[in-house]
Amino acid sequence: MNSEDENIPLSATPIPDTYTQDDDQLRKMVANYYIEYASYVIQDRAIPDVDDGLKPVQRRILHCLNAIDDGRFNRVASAIGDTMHYHPHGDQSIGDALVVLANKEYFIEKQGNFGNIFTGDRAAAPRYIECRLTQLARDTMFSKEITEFVPSYDGRSQEPVCLPAKIPALLMLGSDGIAVGMTTTIFPHNFNELIDAEIALLKGEQPEPLYPDFLQGGIMDVSEYDDGRGRIRVRARIEPDGDKKIVIREIPPNTNTEKLLESIEDATKKGKLKIASIVDYTTSSVSIEITLARGVYAEETIRELYAYTNCEVSINSVLRVIKNDVPVEMTVSEVIARNVEKLKEYLTKELEIEREKQEKLFHEKTLAQIFIENRIYKRIEKCETVEAIFKETRKGLEAHVNKLRRPITDDDIEKLLQIPIRRISLFDIRKNEQELAKILQDMETINDNLAHIERYAIEYLTGIKTKYGSLYPRRTEIAQLDTVKARDIARRDVKVYHDKVNNFLGTNVKASAKDASPVVCTEFDKLVLLRNDGSCRVIQVPEKEYIGPTKYVMVANRSQVYSIIYQDKVSGTWYAKRFRIGQFMLNKEYHIIPDDCVIRELYTNDGVVIEFQLVANRRRSCSSVKVNFKDIALRSRDARGIRVTVYPVEKINVLDRGRQADPNAPEEEEAPDSPEQMQNGEQPMDGQPAQEAAQPTENNQPEETKQPEENGQPDKPKLKKRIDEDSPFFLE
Repeated sequence: MNSEDENIPLSATPIPDTYTQDDDQLRKMVANYYIEYASYVIQDRAIPDVDDGLKPVQRRILHCLNAIDDGRFNRVASAIGDTMHYHPHGDQSIGDALVVLANKEYFIEKQGNFGNIFTGDRAAAPRYIECRLTQLARDTMFSKEITEFVPSYDGRSQEPVCLPAKIPALLMLGSDGIAVGMTTTIFPHNFNELIDAEIALLKGEQPEPLYPDFLQGGIMDVSEYDDGRGRIRVRARIEPDGDKKIVIREIPPNTNTEKLLESIEDATKKGKLKIASIVDYTTSSVSIEITLARGVYAEETIRELYAYTNCEVSINSVLRVIKNDVPVEMTVSEVIARNVEKLKEYLTKELEIEREKQEKLFHEKTLAQIFIENRIYKRIEKCETVEAIFKETRKGLEAHVNKLRRPITDDDIEKLLQIPIRRISLFDIRKNEQELAKILQDMETINDNLAHIERYAIEYLTGIKTKYGSLYPRRTEIAQLDTVKARDIARRDVKVYHDKVNNFLGTNVKASAKDASPVVCTEFDKLVLLRNDGSCRVIQVPEKEYIGPTKYVMVANRSQVYSIIYQDKVSGTWYAKRFRIGQFMLNKEYHIIPDDCVIRELYTNDGVVIEFQLVANRRRSCSSVKVNFKDIALRSRDARGIRVTVYPVEKINVLDRGRQADPNAPEEEEAPDSPEQMQNGEQPMDGQPAQEAAQPTENNQPEETKQPEENGQPDKPKLKKRIDEDSPFFLE
């Protein structure tokens, strides 16, 4: 690089053009491939169709089971093999999908070990288990005449685009899936409630709200669930068996007993639960027995299980489906309305097809009766050609066209000529007329149903519910659940020790003194660290942390009122102050007293009364000063305290230790800072003067100005405390 290049600034350096035409083509190709992949995953793998409620693999499984259905069980391995003709993926994915669909208990009847939704056990190998369609699936999911088919992935077979489901299969089965850029979580609902909702819509009524219903049962709170949006909270059904044992009877969805036991064991190891033993007796129903430890009872343990384990779960609902080949997000009401419209469409098509069949049957039977009753077959005995036979037959039938409902075709004549002589000789005209009357009656019924399709759909759904409704009772109970906050029920059994020699603090710290009492708190509590110079900070409960020279370690409480006595090290003046820590940021250092001051006493009880015993001096009329903290106004954390005395103090006596603050009492408001504090650089509140609570005990006279000693040096305080210097006084 030459000298001229070195003088060019970096911002002026030209950037080479790295985008060529080939790069653009490559980007377009990758973008197109990615869009194709994303569209395939969304539409053909992960998201169910709104009309039949099935993903493609599930639809192909049911189609194959219907094709081989003869009422007997088929090996799952055989069904998987047949499905592979339609599904372009491996046998493992087909087998897993079949097992999941069978365990939903609606469309596939199972025989053998299909796993256990309660324990999480996997199904046996496909060659050892068998399945077949349920009667519900046969009655409601298939109709070849109205099903649209398309070529399979290799073009060798025809597979259905969508099964003509006449029941709301999507909301019955539920579904979840992860696609490119989107997910779906659809809750299963109760069969009978869905049918009732469809009947209500067909009647023009507003259906009752629909709520999820899970195979695992449980207790569900739907206060935050709105028509397929929002979230639900589901709890395990836990029953106390006396005071020292509880039994889990039902579990929430999306979990199993194995995961549940892991969460319980994990909470026990962390000290959140106290249990003696746990035994899982789950088979076809859930039964987990928990024996409690000594001193622990059922009621509190049940709340702890909901707070710390998978006995309570929250699940968000995202009802995203494929509708008209496009992924859309819908509500439960919209899905039900769509299913009702599809039901009417399918029933209408089936009725029209059935009417065509009846019309054709009526035409054939009428022609046969005319052909045999009028002996038209005799007229073709002398005909020598096929054309002559057809012509003579048509000529004989034309005299009776008034009995027909459509024109005569060559195919009709062909069928008449194929009637065997035996049938002609045994033909029963009266029976045939009865059959024709029955056909006309059926056609009249079909036409009436087509004219009143809503009524017909209601009758159809009512029949389905009557036949199958008893098989699918509601399993998940709907209730208003109280919120169990882990912070509210946390056990106060975390012991924090303070090593005052090496200045370490934590649950894994050895105290510097054998008889030192630990700070007892919960895992959610914060700790206040307060030094002699008035600097304090709030920290999490540590396992082991260096905190430096610290005099006081207390559990943080924003509403806790602290009462302190501190002294100015320069002037020797004594001050009293009441304050709260208030709002804080973790690990940020705050100062609660001015610089060059030191904390002498700290109290946490309300109503503490102390007395300052002053150093004897014949010039003063008072020998002590009494301080009632109850009379001292509450001030902000950064405000200066009120002056108590400027005289040397011999000792401090505690006249009244006060009492623990009432947590239900209304919080005391902080007093505004005084003008004097504003001059000292402290932030004023309302500009009102502060209260002076310290009063001399003799003659009620104000204190005199402190007199210097003969050597010109101020008196040094000589303290004799009634409580340990390193331990503040607590009632609790």
